[in-house]
Order: sequence, then C-alpha cells, then structure tokens
Amino acid sequence: MNFVTKKALSRREALRGMGAMVALPFLDSMVPAMTPLAGTAAAPVIPRLGFVYAPNGMFLPNFHPAGEGGSGYAMTPILSPLEAYREQMVVVTGLSNRGIVSPNEGGGVHTRAHGGWLSGVLPKRTEGADIEAGKTVDQYAADVLGAETSLRSLELTTESNFSVGNCENGYSCTYQNSTSWRTPTQPLPHERDPRVVFQRLFGDGGSVEARLAQMQTDRSILDSVMESINQLERRLGQSDRDVVEEYLDAVRDVERRIQRTEENSATTPLPTANQPAGVPDAYDAHVEMLFDMLALAYQADVTRVSCFQMARELSGRTYPGIGVPEAHHSVSHHQLNPHNIEQYTKINVHHVTLFSKLIERMANTPDGDGTLLDHTIMLYGTGMGDGDHHTPYNLPVILVGGGCGRLAGGRHMKYEMDTPFMNLGLTLLDKVDVNLDRISDSTGRLTDL
Repeated sequence: MNFVTKKALSRREALRGMGAMVALPFLDSMVPAMTPLAGTAAAPVIPRLGFVYAPNGMFLPNFHPAGEGGSGYAMTPILSPLEAYREQMVVVTGLSNRGIVSPNEGGGVHTRAHGGWLSGVLPKRTEGADIEAGKTVDQYAADVLGAETSLRSLELTTESNFSVGNCENGYSCTYQNSTSWRTPTQPLPHERDPRVVFQRLFGDGGSVEARLAQMQTDRSILDSVMESINQLERRLGQSDRDVVEEYLDAVRDVERRIQRTEENSATTPLPTANQPAGVPDAYDAHVEMLFDMLALAYQADVTRVSCFQMARELSGRTYPGIGVPEAHHSVSHHQLNPHNIEQYTKINVHHVTLFSKLIERMANTPDGDGTLLDHTIMLYGTGMGDGDHHTPYNLPVILVGGGCGRLAGGRHMKYEMDTPFMNLGLTLLDKVDVNLDRISDSTGRLTDL
C-alpha cells in the first residue's frame, strides 16, 4: 500500500504497453485503503475451479484405494505421484455417469464418455452440424466466476482434431474435441498452441498477422511494458516488489520456452490451424508449458475456471520415454493381460505425475492469505472407469486444493456404488457459490464432502 496517499491498487491493475496487457497477481497494496498495515487486513478470497480430463479410462484396481474410506487409506500406484499433497487431496469412489448410458446407442462409447463427462447428458448421435450435448459444470461456474475476469474460462488441450464429420460410430468429431460446452449446442474450442494461449493471456488483441509478426521478433512481450513496470514498482513496498518480480520471472520463463520451441521449429512453415509451430515435440514439455500458463492465468486472475485435456479420447499416443511404445488406446483394452495392464498403468501414473507438477506450482504460489492451491479446487478424472469395459461406472476422481476452506483434504470418500457423478458437480458448484437445483441425473449433494 502507498502509506502517503493511503490509496490501494485496484485488483484490476495491469501493466500496459504496445501490444501487451499483463495482469498482476494479488499484492498487499491491493488491500483496501485505510485498513491496518498491509498483510494484517483480510485479503479478498478468490475461488478457482479446474477440470483435468484423461482419456481411455484407467485400470481401476491400481487407482481406487482399498477399504471403506476415511483418512487412513493406502495410496495406490496411480495416486502415488500426489503423495506429497495427500493432506490437500480427496479421492472419490463409487460415482457413475449413468446419464450417458443408453442400451440403444451401440458403438461410440469413447465419444459418449467424453462428450457427457461434465454434463451427464447423452450426446446426440450425428455427423452433421446439429450437434447437441449438455451445458457442462465448468460453464455453470464460469457464468458466475467469469463475470469479473478478462477470460470467462480457459480451455486447453494437447491434441486437436480439425476433422469434420464422423469420428466414432456416427458421432461428430466435435464431441471428442470439446470437454467444455457453454450451451447444449455450443462446444468450446480447446487450444493446444502455447503461443496462442500466451497471446490470449498477455496480448491486448490485434490481428492474426500482427501476432504472427510479433512471434518472429526476439523481443519479450514484457519489454513493451517496462515503463509501466518501473512506474508500478515506485508505488510498491519491498515485499510487493518481490512478488511482482517473481511473477514476471515466471512469465519470462514461459515465453522463453515458447521462443525456444519456435526456434527449434524454424524450418517449418508459420503456424497454421492444423500445424502450429509453437507446439513442443515432446509431450511432457507441452503439458508442462500449458500447465504453467494455466497457473499464471489463475495467479493473475485472468480466469477462474479452466478445463484441460491430457489427450483426446481414442488417443493412440505412445510414451516411449516411460517404456510404453504401444498406443495408449491399444493397451487400455488390456483384457487382463499382465503386460497390457502394466503398460496401461504406466500411462495413468505418468499423466498423474504431470498433473502433480501443476499442483506443486500452485502450492508454491502465494495468493492473498494463502496459496493458489488453498483457493482452488482441481478435479482430475476420466469419462470411463476401466477402459477395457468402456463403462462410465466407478469413475476415477481426484480432488486437490482447499477451495477457500471449503474442501478438507486427507480423505478417501467412498460412496454407494453408482451414486450420480453429477451429485459431485452440484457439490463443487456449491463450494464456489454457484447454486443449481439439478444437473442431468443428479439426486442431491455429497453433503459430507
């Protein structure tokens, strides 16, 4: 706070320059004026909600803890990468998404599992433009949480498919591409190119041509806001200056990694819709870069709602770096073959390991009177249970974060089998003060969560 004028910085304070607008994280100087010394006033608590989707189900015996629930559960192989965050984590078992099951639908199980994951609504079978599914939980949250942010919500993916028409047994490709639906007929596109995401977070708009031209320069986007940075720092105390510097260092780091990726792709054409040059060749690097930008978006309050695809349903990605040269989808059809189960589990563990890096970053990022993780709930899960059976029963669900004090961790919550997954959706919305009566086949709240 400026102790001479007693004026607090606006929560919407931003660094502005030619082609850039960089939002700031929460600072002591944003505490309302005329309160006690900075750091003693109650900081405004901002809730965030995020959803991370993994494809092709999981090998459930290696995910769900044994026993009847409670705090003394043993970590399973797939959960083990999150061991350090056990006290900020809730593992949920017994939930099913029966709203997307139809005995008359036949094939297309991957599409239905994904297309209805966050809505509980059976997608309409069509290859044309008359797509229809359901408004998703994240978008109900965005109706409220997104009203005060520059991005209503942020949708990210590692795999894009720009095909049209049939992608699985008469279902439009759209259902596999979009985890998030703003309305029953409006799926939201997920972005995979880190440069495009960076421009959305820190650019101030402009034409595609202008953004592409900027990509070809060596200048950091922060160069254009340096005057604004200098003016701001003269108004801040030392602790706030340290916070700003750490935040800007993180922005610079992400931008440099994008630039290195583009330099490595210098022999490829400029980014096009189906081959953006800013996408790292290495899957792990791609995921980590997108997760880092998601954390920055939360930290700077650019968005409070997100949806992330680790990969699309039916993904045939291989993972030779962890000893899995076979395609993900292939080994998910394990048929109890020990080798396939081992390979399938390795992929499940690897995805959760990458997710744990996002959780680590959020846990180490100050936010008001706590950390980013304290004020967020992240749901990690899949649209199917066991990928070998293609059924949306006993879905894998991990919740991580404090939810602004509304989610107690360190628990395994075991519900009666086939409790509606949308009961969890209603409960999560309640925890961010978004109250609905019902979603799809929901029957109530998970009141003990």
